[in-house]
Amino acid sequence: MAKEIERKFLVKNLAFKDYAEGILYRQGYITNSADKVVRVRIAGDKGYLTIKTKNIGLTRSEFEYEIPVKDADELLRSVCEKPIIEKYRYTYSYEGHTWEIDEFLGANEGLVIAEVELLTEDEPVSKPDWIGEEVSGDSKYYNSNLIKHPYQNWH
Repeated sequence: MAKEIERKFLVKNLAFKDYAEGILYRQGYITNSADKVVRVRIAGDKGYLTIKTKNIGLTRSEFEYEIPVKDADELLRSVCEKPIIEKYRYTYSYEGHTWEIDEFLGANEGLVIAEVELLTEDEPVSKPDWIGEEVSGDSKYYNSNLIKHPYQNWH
């Protein structure tokens, strides 16, 4: 069983863009509940189907499978909840960790979140200076919740 351990942070500024190139992501949810999600994603020219369980602390089970991009596109159009999440994802290496930074588009424009995957929940991690407040335990920042409660409606 695959485990995902990650911490999420708000991003204070876009300095990371000087060192990283973004890839367009489009994703939607077939199942979207508090204890599990089934997600379809197109990242660049690849399609994925992902199943995630409820977080226990910073850890949850995650199963991800590559699927034909044509199938992923059809699932996004005809099966997934709307609206579809669109974002640019940037990858940034810093002191032994890889950070993934999501710059959201559409109804979530203005929201930028960085996450780092860890081997253990208590693993120390150095943060680049553009990293802001930690939001790991705040479910409103989960992509699956941004469909129901977009960032632009928070204000």
